[in-house]
Amino acid sequence: MKSKCLLTLILFTFTSFVFSQTSKIEFEEYDLDNGLHVILHQDNSFPLVVVTITYHVGSKNEKPERTGFAHFFEHLMFGGSENIGSGEYSNIVDKAGGTLNANTTWDRTYFYEVLSSNQLELGLWLESERLLHLNVDSIGVATEQKVVTEEIKEREDNQPYMSFQREMSKRAYLVHPYKWTVLGKAEHIMAATEADYKEFYNNFYVPNNAVLTIVGDINFDNTKKLVEKYYADIPASKNEIYRPTQIEPIKYKEVRDTIFDNIQLPAIFQAYHTPKMGAEDYYAVDMLAKLLSGGESSRLYKTLVDKKQVAMQVASFPMPYEDAGLAYVLALPNMGVELIDLESAMDAEVEKVQTELITDGELLKLKNQYEVNHINDNSTLESRAYNLAINYTFYKDANLINTEIDKYLSVTKEDIMRVAKKYFRKDNRVVLYYLPKSQQ
Repeated sequence: MKSKCLLTLILFTFTSFVFSQTSKIEFEEYDLDNGLHVILHQDNSFPLVVVTITYHVGSKNEKPERTGFAHFFEHLMFGGSENIGSGEYSNIVDKAGGTLNANTTWDRTYFYEVLSSNQLELGLWLESERLLHLNVDSIGVATEQKVVTEEIKEREDNQPYMSFQREMSKRAYLVHPYKWTVLGKAEHIMAATEADYKEFYNNFYVPNNAVLTIVGDINFDNTKKLVEKYYADIPASKNEIYRPTQIEPIKYKEVRDTIFDNIQLPAIFQAYHTPKMGAEDYYAVDMLAKLLSGGESSRLYKTLVDKKQVAMQVASFPMPYEDAGLAYVLALPNMGVELIDLESAMDAEVEKVQTELITDGELLKLKNQYEVNHINDNSTLESRAYNLAINYTFYKDANLINTEIDKYLSVTKEDIMRVAKKYFRKDNRVVLYYLPKSQQ
């Protein structure tokens, strides 16, 4: 066993050395006068280009009585502009042989196109139209109100267990706007006026609240000229960008509740309050979650599913919040197993990490996994474009694409034990029992 661990350590060290020597992501970045931050990364391996724009706005920037706006605008911004007909965004990209999509979180909204490199100008024009000429009118608003409210029903109300984020968030957060979900409330979307939507658009979808990232088969000089052509004249907002300042108080009392849902099997959802993304302790918390349920060889799976056979499935993961976050631990019991017994077995595994250092082999395995993930996460043009954009949006440090892995590799066994004690406390969590409605 010692020789096997030594070989693994040698291979890990060699892999780390090779990667550090050959895989640094080179890029250029600069600001336009209107505040738009631009990041360029050249990779001429394939005749493709990825154009992305990230707006530093998510559900946490919304008003409590007007939730769901950031996600609503993700939809509306495909609706058309002064120069693009309603619903034509996708058709234009399809005809050019490309793909496009978007997504929204609590903290940001992200749009992207993947195109042939000779269609770079098309991608830049499309995103500039969203930024400068978006149609925010009664027709487009009414159309998307129907689409978005139907999505809320489908994703949160009609899928088993999928109300868990909504139910968990409103119990975990008392003051921070993370207490509502990204989808928001359907009644808020329907009650909003055209003026409400225009105000939100004018406040947040502005160049000084955005990051434009262009990655792929590009020439820097030509690309900069195109960026200047399509974005330099877009006026910056003169208003201060709203950022919530509420600080969620530290918790010292467990919150427990029961949710009756349209499900056949019961489940347990636990959520522990944890530090924000990028905080010193975040990396150890992330590794702790992977230790507990990162695959079939993880602690929770081996003990609860394989050995004790009290669970059909287990999972643990931290939610990537810009402000103070949550780490989820969840499990579905085997037939005939009471939830209280399953929860006791889950808690026992957490307590082991709080009282016993993990082994050298476990730590080495975790670091190997993060090293591989780091390589894979930067292996495609799309992933590089995303990582560059997000690292600048949240941390004003795009070079984290190269250096963040060092934060994971510096985590120690003692760090993992410490964060388990500090954050995975029973009085620092919300516990929800999900039960079939037939048991109500």
